Amino acid sequence: MNLQPELTPRLPEGRWALFLDIDGTLLEHAAHPDAVSVSEELRLLLQTIERRLDGALAFITGRSVAAVDRLFDPLKLRTAGLYGLEHRLAPGGPVEAADEPADMAALADEIELELASQAVYVERKGPVLAVHTRAAPHLLARATKLVEQALERLPKGYRVIAGNAGVELMPLEAAKGAAIRRFMDIPPFAGRRPVFLGDDTSDENGFETTNAAGGISIRIKPRGPTAARHVIADVTGAIGWLQANFGNLAIETGRGEARRSRGP
Repeated sequence: MNLQPELTPRLPEGRWALFLDIDGTLLEHAAHPDAVSVSEELRLLLQTIERRLDGALAFITGRSVAAVDRLFDPLKLRTAGLYGLEHRLAPGGPVEAADEPADMAALADEIELELASQAVYVERKGPVLAVHTRAAPHLLARATKLVEQALERLPKGYRVIAGNAGVELMPLEAAKGAAIRRFMDIPPFAGRRPVFLGDDTSDENGFETTNAAGGISIRIKPRGPTAARHVIADVTGAIGWLQANFGNLAIETGRGEARRSRGP
C-alpha cells in the first residue's frame, strides 16, 4: 500500500486506455444505488472521451451491466460489471451475464429479513450480494458480521469485501484487476497505457493491476493507505481532471451545438 500517494498529475500526450469506477468516482454516493442520476454534461464528456481515445474507455464497476445501461441511457459503453463477472466488450454489443446461485439467493433472503427493515438495502446482483449501510452507518459492523458468518456456509471460492459504507460477498474471480487485464488484451485497449480511477476498497485490486502495467492509478477521497499512486479529493475534482486530460472539447462542443440549435 502506498502511504503517501501524490496529487494527480496532468497526463502527457500518449496512447492511454481509461478505466472508470462509477459510484464515488463519477457520481456521489447515495443512500440507495438507484437514487443517483447522470447529468447530460457527464454523458457528453464520456462520449467525447470515448471518441478521443478511439474507444479505449470502459466502466469497471460493481453494478451490473444492465444497471449501468439504465443509469447512463442511451449510452452503452464498454463495461465490466459485477467486478468483472459480467462483460460487454464492444459498445452496444452482447453482454456476458452472470446468474444468481441458489445458495447466494438463500443467504440474501436471510440477511434481508434481518436488516432490510432498518434502513439497510440488500442488493442482489447475481453472484454478488451487496449490503448497503450508508443510510444506517451504525449497522455496518452488524452487516459485516452477518456476511462473514454467511461466508462459512458457502462453498469455497467466495470472499468478503468491506467498503466505506457497506459490505459485499462475491466469488474470488470477481476482481477489477482481472477485468482491466481482459480489456487490455483486446483492441482498442491493447498496446496502450492504462489509467484507472476508483474510490473504494474494491478498487484496490484494480490499482495494483494498473501499477504493474506501468499505468496511472488514482483514488478518489482516499481513507487510509491505498495502492493508488495518486489521489483526487472528491467527485467534482475527478470530473474536472477527466475534463482537463481527456475531454476538454466536450463543453465547448455542447455549447456550439446549443448555439447552432438556437440559430443566429
